Amino acid sequence: MTFQPTPTEAAVRPLNADEEAIVRSLPHLIYALPRSIDADMMQEQRMSATEYLTLMHLSEASNRRLRMGDLSTACEMSLSGTTRVVHRLENEGFIRRVRCDQDGRSWYAVLTDAGFARLEEAWPTNLAAVRRHFLDHLAGIDLKSLATALQKVAM
Repeated sequence: MTFQPTPTEAAVRPLNADEEAIVRSLPHLIYALPRSIDADMMQEQRMSATEYLTLMHLSEASNRRLRMGDLSTACEMSLSGTTRVVHRLENEGFIRRVRCDQDGRSWYAVLTDAGFARLEEAWPTNLAAVRRHFLDHLAGIDLKSLATALQKVAM
């Protein structure tokens, strides 16, 4: 009788040194990268990375507007967290909230012209932070393949 490993047993094999290094670096990356970008944004722009991402997603949306739930999903935040960010940006005149005509219960976050201008002002700082803290460290790596692999992991 031949031993047949179960699918789980067949999938369990020790990590090689490169695999181990990647797996161990991920928690640090997930923790440190957003904080580094956020620190640069706060220092240079007095804007959090979350606020920047909120403005960015709205700028890319049709008519520069998204339902609050869709904005929450795009920013990978809870609805309550998104509401707090939108409220701060609304107080600064960068976003306005508009009630949805179709159901009356939902709200849209709408990027104002001032918000778009603020996004354009903050963009160079965000780009520099992303390059300095992440992309510059990937020199010589096939970025297209890396992006494809990371997208598969995220699914």
